[in-house]
Formats: sequence, structure tokens, C-alpha cells
Amino acid sequence: MIVRARILVPIASPPILNGAVRIEGETVTALGPAADLLPAPGEEVVDLDQHLLLPGLINAHCHLDYSMLRFAISPQRSFTQWIQRINALKRCLDTEDYLAAIHKGFRELQHWGTTTVCNIESFPELLPRIEPPPVRTWWFYEMIDVRHRTATEEVVSGALTFFDQNPALLGGWGLSPHAPYTASRTLYELSNACSARHNMPLTTHLAESREEFCMFRDAEGPLYEFLNQLQRPMSDCGHGQTPFATLWNSGCIDQRWILAHMNELTEGDLQLLAEAPRERLPHVVHCPGSHHYFGHATFQFRALQALGVNLCTGTDSLASTDTLNLFQELRRLGESEPGLSPLTLLETATVNPARALGMAGKLGQISPGALADLIALPCPPNLPVDSAHQAILQCRTPVVWTLLHGKVTLNQTAYA
Repeated sequence: MIVRARILVPIASPPILNGAVRIEGETVTALGPAADLLPAPGEEVVDLDQHLLLPGLINAHCHLDYSMLRFAISPQRSFTQWIQRINALKRCLDTEDYLAAIHKGFRELQHWGTTTVCNIESFPELLPRIEPPPVRTWWFYEMIDVRHRTATEEVVSGALTFFDQNPALLGGWGLSPHAPYTASRTLYELSNACSARHNMPLTTHLAESREEFCMFRDAEGPLYEFLNQLQRPMSDCGHGQTPFATLWNSGCIDQRWILAHMNELTEGDLQLLAEAPRERLPHVVHCPGSHHYFGHATFQFRALQALGVNLCTGTDSLASTDTLNLFQELRRLGESEPGLSPLTLLETATVNPARALGMAGKLGQISPGALADLIALPCPPNLPVDSAHQAILQCRTPVVWTLLHGKVTLNQTAYA
């Protein structure tokens, strides 16, 4: 088919006024001005007329399991109290609650133009009961080994067995040791071995809160006391190293890792990244709404950007933010970093997370060879083509048309 729109916004190349895209199967094969991209005999033409056409957005960090918890937890006095509160709520929920939450979360993602999500799955036993998702999904199997007696090797073995029994549809699998305060160094090392063998992406929460910082560097604070009471081995704490330095110096983190949050970084942490070869740098996901909810330290976007770190945007879960709308998250990021260009902001939800997933050139952009994941937004009247990126960021209405893997999955607009 050929899809036409008033402004085509490929992200990886400049916007095109009265643009068109040719799609064969699930792949983009050509793009350019509509006048130059003529249909072959019998080829379907979708004319979206007064719309912006762009690649679907990629949410680089999300927990769909908790999509029923929007506004359920008021901001707590400490991060540790929030952990305790969500754990208490989870004990009141059953399988049907989580299935409904995941379904609800997927629909909200689709509503606001996300076509790919990195979902941290805490209850993988639910997946056989989940209908094929309406968005491309990377399921990151969340693993914790410091709060129970299951051997670390068994945790990883269980994850791999699960992957073998549950082949992914659109998307893929990954591993997610939860965080260095809940996952042992051995678990990180085994995750690296699995990634190398099975070509899986990896993600973890790191340097999220001041309490995590104080736990590792100083062996004190609410999180330290809480985990010490749970009989977590605390020998990795109190050596003057930050959470990031503790994990980085262990050799467990490299370019395969997508690090969520990274809020509490020191000059020493940034120096460690500066000294690393660029090809070894991990990817980093910032979640603006969740960041604001917790009142974390200022996220060092510019410093990380200057070091060459690949920066992405995610929503986190609805237990710590009010929306799964990436347009809203990008506006929040723009408000906290007013000098960033609209294109740079959009890249954090398109080409950058595609690169983090090992899908550069396949997702997050419209180009020959890319997968045909496209969305359409209403185009403001007489919008100049060079204002298209800014217009996308200001979108406050749901997407009206979605193409996923070459198939229309949402159509709320009439076209000729």
C-alpha cells in the first residue's frame, strides 16, 4: 500500500510536505513526496489528508502490571515507604486484577501512539493468559533473589524455560534483575551470560533514589534498614561507593543494558562513564512523570548527553505517574530541559529506544527497511513543515490511525 499525509515526519530525516510511504508486507520500502511516489496498478492508497504521519512511539520503561494503581498511592515521605505501600497493595490483588491491569495499560499505550513498549513483567505466569497485545512488546522478566531462598541459578533457569515455552509474538524477551538492592551480583553476571548466548536485551533500575544512594555509600537510611531487616546480605554497602559505581565497577554493566532512572549520580559516576569507550556505554531511560512524583534529584540529561549516552524516555508505572501518554512525558522533559529541540525530545521516544533494543533502523523511524509501525495525528491548519516536530509534541488528542507491522490496528478517521 501507499500511505499519504499532509506532512510525513520520518524522524531520521527531515519532514516532507505532502509526503507518502510505500509499504510492502510489514516493511517500509520507499518514502518521499506523494507526487513522486505513484501507486502501481491495483496498489491500495490510504490518503490521510490533513494529518501528520510519523513512526510509532517507543516506551522504554513501563510496568503494565500496576495499571490499576493510578492515584492509589499518594506521594510518600520516603521511597522506602512507597515500596512498602505498593507491596501491601499487591498482596490484596489477584490474577484477574493483574490481567485486567495489563489489558488496560496496553489500550492506554495504543490510545496515545505507543507502538512498542519495554514492559517489566513481575508475574510472567500471567503471559499464557494474555491476548496478543495491540502494541509490539518486549517482555523483560523481572528477577529478584535477595528476598527468598531460591538459588540465583534457578531464578535465571526459570526465566529461560519460560521463554522457551512462550514464544514472543511481536517484540521479544529480555531479562531484568530488579535493582542492585534486590538482585545479587551473581544474578547480574548470569543475566549477562544469558544475554550473550540468546541475544537478549537487559534492563535494571539503578541509582533511582537518595535512599538507595545512602544505602550503598554510607550503609544507612530507610532503605538500608528495611532490607537489613529482611536479612539481605549488606556486605556491599558502606564502602563509599555510589549505587552506580558499585555495579559499574563490578563489571556487570555494559552496552547491552538499559538503565532505568539514574537520578542520583555524582561527578565521580559521570567520570566513570567519561572514561569508558563510547561503544561500551549503557543506555539510560528517564521517566519524567515518575521522577516528579518522587521528587528525585535533578536528572542530568545534558551531562549524560554530552558523554554520548543514548537517552530514552519511559513512563514507568501508573503506581508512580498519572499517565502512559508519551507525548505528555516528552512535554514534561521539555519543561525541565527547555533548551532541547523538539526533534531531540522526539528522538528519546523513537530512534534512541530502538537503538537500545538493538532495533536501530527497524523501529522508531520511517525509512526503507524499517518495520511499518506508523501513527497519524491531526495536522493543525496551515502548519509549516518546519514546525511539524513541535506540533507533534503539543498533541493533546489521541492518535487517530495506527499501523502495526503493516496492518491497520486503529482507524478513527475517514480517508479516501
